[in-house]
Amino acid sequence: MPRTKGGVVSRRRRNRVLKLAKGYFGSKHTLYKTAHEQVMHSLRYAYRDRKNNKRNFRKLWIIRINAASRANGLSYSQLMHGLKLANIDINRKMLAELAVSDAAMFTALCDAAKAKLA
Repeated sequence: MPRTKGGVVSRRRRNRVLKLAKGYFGSKHTLYKTAHEQVMHSLRYAYRDRKNNKRNFRKLWIIRINAASRANGLSYSQLMHGLKLANIDINRKMLAELAVSDAAMFTALCDAAKAKLA
């Protein structure tokens, strides 16, 4: 039985990696071995940072909500507890958006939370 040669498959695989490495500095975009190492690292970083991005946005929303709620005489935890007691089910992303763009509505939510806490 003749030996099968893997030239086309190997070249296609290497070219796919080099295409992903386009724009990398130095030999990382030209030499296959260094390009492959960097692409593997980059893919790991991308996966990790997609998760970290969610954490970072939640932190940002909480900071914005806390700043706006303190301007209305409540702490963040008091506001969240008051909203829960008032059966107002609104997520942090929307609360932060209201705090930034619609101060009157956010103040109304703070007043509703204060009323339930008192």
